[in-house]
Amino acid sequence: MVLSSIVFLPLLFALIVAVWPKQSTLRPLALGLSLIEFLVSLGIFRHFNPASTGLQLVEKYTWIERFGIQYFMGIDGISLWLVLLTTFLTPIIILGSWSSITERVKGFHVALFILQTAMLGTFLAMDAIFFYVFWELSLVPMYFMVGIWGGARRIYATVKFFIYTMAGSVLMLVAIIYMMYLTQEATGTMSASLLDFYSLKIPFVGGTFFSLQTLLFFAFALAFAIKVPVFPLHTWLPDAHVEAPTPGSVILAGVMLKMGTYGFMRWVIPLFPEASEYWAWLFMLIGVVGIIYGALVAMVQPDVKKLVAYSSVSHMGYILLGLFTFNAYGMAGGLYQMLNHGISTGALFLLIGMIYERTHSREISKYGGLAGVLPIFTIAFFIITLSSIAVPMTNGFVGEFFILLGTFQAQPVFAYFAITGVVLGAVYMLWMFKRVFFGEKGELVKDEHHPLHDLNAREIAVLVPLIIMVFWMGLFPNHFLNYSKASIDFLVNNRSNYNLTIHPGDASSVQHAQGGN
Repeated sequence: MVLSSIVFLPLLFALIVAVWPKQSTLRPLALGLSLIEFLVSLGIFRHFNPASTGLQLVEKYTWIERFGIQYFMGIDGISLWLVLLTTFLTPIIILGSWSSITERVKGFHVALFILQTAMLGTFLAMDAIFFYVFWELSLVPMYFMVGIWGGARRIYATVKFFIYTMAGSVLMLVAIIYMMYLTQEATGTMSASLLDFYSLKIPFVGGTFFSLQTLLFFAFALAFAIKVPVFPLHTWLPDAHVEAPTPGSVILAGVMLKMGTYGFMRWVIPLFPEASEYWAWLFMLIGVVGIIYGALVAMVQPDVKKLVAYSSVSHMGYILLGLFTFNAYGMAGGLYQMLNHGISTGALFLLIGMIYERTHSREISKYGGLAGVLPIFTIAFFIITLSSIAVPMTNGFVGEFFILLGTFQAQPVFAYFAITGVVLGAVYMLWMFKRVFFGEKGELVKDEHHPLHDLNAREIAVLVPLIIMVFWMGLFPNHFLNYSKASIDFLVNNRSNYNLTIHPGDASSVQHAQGGN
């Protein structure tokens, strides 16, 4: 029951927070509960076998027998670090929101814990309907987080985010239902199990969009592409980031966008191997366009938060590019970059939130000379900037290096264009850093009536774990890559016949659970 505990403990915590009577102790309570969740999630390592290619810690029970829908959860090297990223960032977000969320504090923490359950369930569900329930559930708390605690245009941003995501999700649901009927035709028994979906032989005809496998491929791919989001489906993201409160931006960039790239890795590529290979050029092209477009648009942003939002479009383009190389370098780099982006971009949004609390402005032109006033803040921002632009010895370098290496191996022409994103990323981030922290003092910095104060102990405590991860992942990548290697190699080598199995150590418990129903 390890995975069930990890997924549903936050729901229990949401209930505890909702009925907690003392407002003065609400934040410490929420922080303590989120730390308990993180410690529970670390228990995965006690049972996880990095050498196994199958699903581990499996929990499988009949849910709706008539339609073959199951309560089915499992974890492997692909989902392991995304689960831990989610539980790692949540206490940081709660501590970081200590002074930024001042109204409806109880409601905010309830929404955050519900969102945590939805994201964890998405990464661990191995039944299509079960997965879809968690996928859609994540929209509800994020809708309220932006709509209630967001900025002046929060309603517009929230509705746009909701409509975009729902539009893609409906097509995915249609595809899931159709594949359930395909399993009934193939085996005589309807099933929504992802493992049964993998065993389907769906017809593919190259050269036409109306091949069955191609139609199903795009039904899933569109839903995940919107969530990433990829160019040109990205327009909801800058609005959502700018209007979201700081913790909302952190959880959106840090984890929610990864639900889309995880979907490509877990669902699209192994379910539709021929269509994925045939249309790989399109998604690699979209990835490269996103890299360059996101970087160029980031350069001209007057709002520092919008600049980081467009940088996310660029960074997520690298992940998409790596996943469609279909080689170990590119896919390992894509998965690693999911973690890197969650750490570095999440930290950038936290830093921007900290300076916004002091100045109530995000206009780059109003800053200047911050380095002389806020030295600790400057050092922290500089370290995260280095991570974002993939300087060697930081986490960002490892992910981008593997992605570019894999792209050179698969399609060199895309790598030539993608590598320009490295240069452009350095241009807009360092240019922004220079304008904000050096040069003549801006009007917000030299305002003697409202002097700026450097980071306090709480804010340092928020940033220290992220900075540690920047260097740990940059200097010792094998500590992380080794846990994913077997799963990624299995996906790469067996993509056309991806018969993912349950780890032998979990088979007896699964059989017992099924027999009990």
